[in-house]
Amino acid sequence: MPSSAPRRPTILDVARHAGVSPTTVSHALNERGYVDPQTRERVKASAQALGYRPNMRAQRLRTGEAQTIALLSSMPFEVAGGASRLGFLMEIAAVAAASALTRGLALILVPPMQGNQLPLERLDIDGAIVIEPTDDDLNVAHLQSRRLPVVSIGRQPADDPVPYVDLQSAATTQLLLSHLWAQGARRIALLIGAQRRNSYVEADLAYRAFCEAHGMSPRISMADEAGGEQAGHDRCAELLRQYPDIDGLYVTVDAFAVGALQAIAEHGLRVPDDIKLVTRYDGLRARTSTPALTAVNLHLDAVASLGVQLLFEHLGGDTQLRHMTPPAPELVARASSAKTRKRSPAR
Repeated sequence: MPSSAPRRPTILDVARHAGVSPTTVSHALNERGYVDPQTRERVKASAQALGYRPNMRAQRLRTGEAQTIALLSSMPFEVAGGASRLGFLMEIAAVAAASALTRGLALILVPPMQGNQLPLERLDIDGAIVIEPTDDDLNVAHLQSRRLPVVSIGRQPADDPVPYVDLQSAATTQLLLSHLWAQGARRIALLIGAQRRNSYVEADLAYRAFCEAHGMSPRISMADEAGGEQAGHDRCAELLRQYPDIDGLYVTVDAFAVGALQAIAEHGLRVPDDIKLVTRYDGLRARTSTPALTAVNLHLDAVASLGVQLLFEHLGGDTQLRHMTPPAPELVARASSAKTRKRSPAR
């Protein structure tokens, strides 16, 4: 008769080999509970010597945990899809997936949906990271109703926000407005989203403070995210009709910025000769538009890693940590905001 396959080592074998209890083995290998460093290393060495690999299916049945987290964008398809699908969301997702894996977690990427669909009911997850939620975000509310740990990338503008990684939107706004001012813009307008996201709230407040400090009259327009690039185009055109002397424009959403470029050209104006234009996120849209847009390095690799770290702390029961801060944003200057020696003829 053919010989039977060798028996797969179990957690009991590792416990006997290391001289500890099965519970200690579980805690040591899963980085949960307190295990002193020497014991943890002894358990890992025993597991490696025996060729032990955790049975994930059995572990899930025993603990009820899926060992899986979700990453989803609160923004609609119209601004989070298209070219941005290869930018903000995916830049965060790539690093978050790797960071989750080092902690024994799989990451499910929930793509931006059309029509406010909520595909979360079918997901067997232990927790989630939500990108830039609104104050009354449906995804956050649904996840909390399931009593799942939730953290956000970008603070939720609510009285009791979920734990978050700070995107430092006020500092980003100050950085971009100061750059426009240094490049000679003196009549700067702001185009933000109409939804209640913290990045828009902070941009609005920082812009108004900048206007007051520099003696400028505020020129603000809001675009509905559901309109995507067309909404950016229409609101920019409205700004130009209302304030024909604008010489600088900060557009918080890259999709809106692409639409704004088109509106500026349709008014017979040039970027940067007549209007200097900047946007927040240094993604694909900013880099490939004509001209390429001055934007900001938000250090999304660090943002993503901190988001997973914060969620992991809450999954483990440590809920004291409420927010984390990545490195400060850095300006990426490009042609859209460059100084020009000669302005085009009077409008």
